[in-house]
Amino acid sequence: MRKERLDKVLSNMGIGTRKEVKEMIKAGMVTINGNTIKSADYKVNVEEDEIICGGQRVRYREFVYLMMNKPSGMVSSTDDPRDSTVIELLDDYYKNFRPFPVGRLDKDTEGLLLITNDGKLAHDLLSPKNKVDKTYFATIEGVLEDEHVEAFEKGILLEDGYNTLPAVLRIISSGVISAAEITIQEGKYHQVKRMMGALGMRVSYLKRLRMGPIPLDKILEPGQYRELTEDEINLLLNR
Repeated sequence: MRKERLDKVLSNMGIGTRKEVKEMIKAGMVTINGNTIKSADYKVNVEEDEIICGGQRVRYREFVYLMMNKPSGMVSSTDDPRDSTVIELLDDYYKNFRPFPVGRLDKDTEGLLLITNDGKLAHDLLSPKNKVDKTYFATIEGVLEDEHVEAFEKGILLEDGYNTLPAVLRIISSGVISAAEITIQEGKYHQVKRMMGALGMRVSYLKRLRMGPIPLDKILEPGQYRELTEDEINLLLNR
């Protein structure tokens, strides 16, 4: 049986700030199983108790799972002293759950970013031992050839001496400016850019298309987000 403070439950559900919900409770606006509760620290069973606030039933949820098309120019963080963060794009309702990005996309990288408050899922998706694919579209300054595909298959030795796990490079077009899809199973700092840099090329544009079984929703414009569907959540939890 899981119990939480009543004021915490109500504020987490977006009813109001902790101060506001305390005032609502004190005013007698909240009932638990038909009984008026005026104590903010009352312990409520979030799985079984019926919570009514202002005449409306409060349905408790523990986790939120969001998909965002991250725009360039924002950092994948919950807080940053210099730059705007992706969390700032969220409605207050979702901010109440204290969500965080699952891994990081570089400031100038766009595309699929999962945001949640489910720490276990985030760890599972980011752990290299779980071999979760992360696929990117990249434009590259340099001519891509079959030898580069083979190098990715073996793993790339980075400038700091780290040898990456085997990865997949799929050439879309090759020329002075090339295009490719790149799939990795790690999330090292600037990894895709550093892998291409080790081959003497520079990534000029990078966008994440997929994480594990979840592709970026093509209808989402940069900066837009939506909740994952139940099927998408199940794919992540049961992959």
